[in-house]
Amino acid sequence: MASFTAIPMAALVAALAILPAPARAVAVGDTVQLPAVTLIDGRTLGPETWRGKPVVIQIWATWCPFCAMQNPRLQKMYAATRNTPLQVLTVSIDPKPETVREYVAQRKYTFPVTMSNPTLKQAIGAHRGIPEVIVLDRNGRVVLHEIGEMLEEDVAELAKYATQ
Repeated sequence: MASFTAIPMAALVAALAILPAPARAVAVGDTVQLPAVTLIDGRTLGPETWRGKPVVIQIWATWCPFCAMQNPRLQKMYAATRNTPLQVLTVSIDPKPETVREYVAQRKYTFPVTMSNPTLKQAIGAHRGIPEVIVLDRNGRVVLHEIGEMLEEDVAELAKYATQ
């Protein structure tokens, strides 16, 4: 029969207290301050890129079939709003940037892509599913948070934030 030593409850509570708190998902009404991000093409976009502008953030992965359906829709919306204040940032959760670079190049996507990292996760919270879309207004307030594939008309409607 195996034996074990019971851990006193106070020791267990103390041990758990030093673990980092899990990141919580953002919710409508929260305020997000995006950090500087390095895109997969090597460019760095600083926090000033987002300041005072609405931002559509999409979290996705190359292996996600729902993302594969949504990305062309996002590309179309991005192209239609290029000369507006609306900013787009996509965040890949893939483990290898080279996989993402190849995927984006093959599909001729031009929307900005960065890789998920701890600093970005801290800013936008835990991911609840993919694709996931978060829209920030000009003040960084979350005005939309959608989890799962959005239909073409829903993605196209994100363009309305360019004028809000």
